[in-house]
Amino acid sequence: METQDQKHPRQKSDRAVLDNLLKAQANDYNLLELARLTIRYRGFPGARDIQQDLQKVLHNWQLTEEQLYEKTRQIYALENPYRDRFKSDNKQDWT
Repeated sequence: METQDQKHPRQKSDRAVLDNLLKAQANDYNLLELARLTIRYRGFPGARDIQQDLQKVLHNWQLTEEQLYEKTRQIYALENPYRDRFKSDNKQDWT
């Protein structure tokens, strides 16, 4: 039985973020965005183009997924870079 790919509800906004990451350098904020999207789409039954481009960004930045998570853990150990971004509504976009 063939499974039909699903469309993620945040796919359109995530595509815009990912398009920026494909052109960007690896800085703290971009590493966090890449990790967030990688977690969101891991095992998701669809959005294959996004999943492929997430791997492409990892490759471009010469990182493995584990190295990405290690770097983001280090970033969070020092500060919460999302704090100011979500101060007004006190929520994060991890869904």
